[in-house]
Formats: sequence, C-alpha cells, structure tokens
Amino acid sequence: MIAQTPPMGWNSWDCYGAAVTEATVRANADYMARFLRPFGWEYIVVDIQWSRPDAADHSYAPFADLDMDDFGRLVPAVNRFPSAAGGAGFRPLADYIHSLGLKFGIHIMRGMPRMAAHLRRPIEGSDLTCDQAANPHSVCAWNPDMYGLRCDEPAAAAYYDSLFRLYASWGVDFVKCDDIAREYPHCRREIELISEARSRCGRDIVLSLSPGPAPLEQAEHLKRYANMWRITDDFWDDWQLLRGMFERAEKWCIHAGPGHWPDADMLPLGALRQCENPEDWTRFTQAEQRTMMTLWCMLRSPLMIGGELTRNDAFTLNLLTCADVLEIQKQSHWAHPLLTTEAESVWVAPRIQGDGCYVALFNLSDRRRRIALPENALETPFRHARELWSGRPAVASRIASSLPAHDAAVYLLQ
Repeated sequence: MIAQTPPMGWNSWDCYGAAVTEATVRANADYMARFLRPFGWEYIVVDIQWSRPDAADHSYAPFADLDMDDFGRLVPAVNRFPSAAGGAGFRPLADYIHSLGLKFGIHIMRGMPRMAAHLRRPIEGSDLTCDQAANPHSVCAWNPDMYGLRCDEPAAAAYYDSLFRLYASWGVDFVKCDDIAREYPHCRREIELISEARSRCGRDIVLSLSPGPAPLEQAEHLKRYANMWRITDDFWDDWQLLRGMFERAEKWCIHAGPGHWPDADMLPLGALRQCENPEDWTRFTQAEQRTMMTLWCMLRSPLMIGGELTRNDAFTLNLLTCADVLEIQKQSHWAHPLLTTEAESVWVAPRIQGDGCYVALFNLSDRRRRIALPENALETPFRHARELWSGRPAVASRIASSLPAHDAAVYLLQ
C-alpha cells in the first residue's frame, strides 16, 4: 500500500510560489538529503506552473503561455528547468533526486490546458482528441489555465491515462492535484478518473488533493481514491489560522490511517515568500511553531515544509529533526482531543504497540497558563513519562505544564 505513514517532504509553494527553478529544487534536495533524510523526510515537490516560462512570484497570469507537448500535456519550461531540454521532461531532475535517496513530486491542475482543446491535440495512446475530453464550462475560479474534463466521455479517461504514463516515465513519486478537493460534487468522478489512471500507470505514486476544505461527508470517498487531501484552504503563518485548525483536526482525526491522511497543509516555517521579499521569515513565534508541529504530528497529518531549507536556522532545523516528536506519526493511532476550550486543548494518542501513549497539552490563550491532563482521563496507569520537545522526565501521575502563550508540550507515557 502507498503512504503507509504520512508523507514527509518539502514543497516549493510557500517560498517560491509559481517561480521555483531547477537550481533551487536541487539545492533544497541536497539540504534534505544531508540534514533531514535520516529523520524520515523524503519528498521534494515542485509546485504550480512549472510549465510557465515567465512565472515570477505567487501570482497567476490569466491565460499565460504554458509549455506543452504534442499531446496536450504540460512540460517543464526549459528556461527554468534546463535539464528538461530535448523532450526529457522532469526525468533528469527526478533521477538526480532519486540519486540522493529521495522521492520526486509535482503539482498539477485538474483537467487539461485550454490550448490543448482549442488546438484539438491528439491524446497519446488513443485515436481521440483533447477537445473531445475538455469541458469549457468547468474552469478553476482562481487560475483559468485549464478546462476540467467531461468525465462521461472516453476521451477523459484516455487523457488522464496519458498524463500518468508520462509522469511514470519521468519517475514521479508524488502528484499534488489542485482545484479538486473541495469541488464536490461536480469533481467526484474526476477524482476517480485521476486515481484510476494513477493506479494503471505502472508506478507507485502518492496522490494528494488540494485545496481544502474537503467536505467531511466525503471522507470515505476521499479515503478510497486519494492518499491525502486538504482539510483547509491555504494555511499560512497566522495564529488565528493555527487556532482554527484545532476544530478541523478534531473532526478529521478519526479518518487518519495507513494509505489515507487528512492534510492540514504545508508547514510555513523558516524563510517564506522569497520571491516577494528575500528577507521574509515565518511570522509564527517559536511557541506557535511547536504548537503547529505537535498538532500536525498528533493528527498524523502529512508534513510538507514550506520554507527555503538552505536558510534554516538552528531552531528550525531542531524543530524538524526532533526524532521523538516525529515518531508520533509512525507509532501512534486513534489520536483525539480529550478536551478543547477557548483557552486550552489536550490530545491523547495510544501507541500502536500498546506500550504507552502520547499526551499533548496546548495553551491556546494569549497568556501563560497551566495546562494539565484531566484527572482519571486515562484508564491505564503509567510509571514513566518524558516531555519530548525538551527530553526532560516528568511525573507520570501528574502530567501538567505551565506553558507560555500559544505554546505546547507533548509527553510519552509508558
């Protein structure tokens, strides 16, 4: 099964928007291989508009020129990804990332480029054409590059099959499909076609659906056809967005399991928005960053770093390499909140092996506050406890901490 544990990696969007280049991707891959790979980080994902030659920031240019092959499939812009020259596509870059012991991913929009339909390009591997698949009435509200597909037409399945054959030939390990996770019900069948094409391509590829919020009532459909799906719109370094994630996490936590993971979105850590301001840094306090990492790990959300890795400071690197906290992703199950109020939240997650549990304390208030595990909240008594961010032992019978505003502590009880 693909994605037995929540995928962990880096995505180019938060730091470079649509304008990431091959040189930047390689530099971040080198950093991950050297400093993060031993801790489970492995995916390097090129986000949106890698086919647009003149992309310069986080914005989208309506009806931009996109590089496309003879079969109506987008290909990397060679001026930004030089190794794609001569029709090589992303294969050389994927090979380089694989040589580091990492995995390679790309972003796509659902559907096909408008021009593929207007030019009636043939669909590779079939006698059908792109205009037979395109639905001109299905257009993304925030990026009009693409048409959705008429999923009842054979040409739609043929086009998605051709896409994923191409991605498999490039060595792609991860596909983030956008403009689809929150678009129920009209994109329900399109999700199925994409998932089915992925399954037929001959390569294991993680399928991630964006943006959110995905509808909770579609959880079983999402679990069947995707490996991860966004439970929120774009998440940035704003305390109110993080505070609001506790409600989403509570609703979605029961749906996390091997092969299917609710996705709380990227981790806006370190150097962000590099196109707009090279000096920009996350606006989260260090306490808020601990809270975010703790909640994401307890929820078992996928972890995708959003910052420019090569500019990480010591705090950010330590946050991303705290092995005991990251282990929660692999060693826990059935995480859920015991209580959440305006001022605090307490989560618990049993360990899979039955040899203990994790307890997370969150101070959601704007001042220092003592947070405690409610008395008699756990049926099993524990003899040993350790706070994982600090590594300090604790009294197992009294799990409590005086936490600064917006901070968190997380304990392993055994």
